[in-house]
Amino acid sequence: MDRTPESFPPARRRLYLDKDNGWLLGVCAGLANYLRVDCAVVRVAVFIATLFMPKMMIAAYLVAWLILDERNFLRGNSS
Repeated sequence: MDRTPESFPPARRRLYLDKDNGWLLGVCAGLANYLRVDCAVVRVAVFIATLFMPKMMIAAYLVAWLILDERNFLRGNSS
């Protein structure tokens, strides 16, 4: 059986809150980790979207905060 790193299935990505790198509640930082982009990109996108759709974005942010699990990426465990 081939045991090279290419033969392993890709790790399943999960969306978590990242309070270690987050400013407010960790939603944008967790989304940035999931999408593998810089946190600043997500924060700017959320800010611009909030200018045009404030009620919807605030509601989406709060819902994401309520339903997502917290994960401490620096310690590597789920809380």
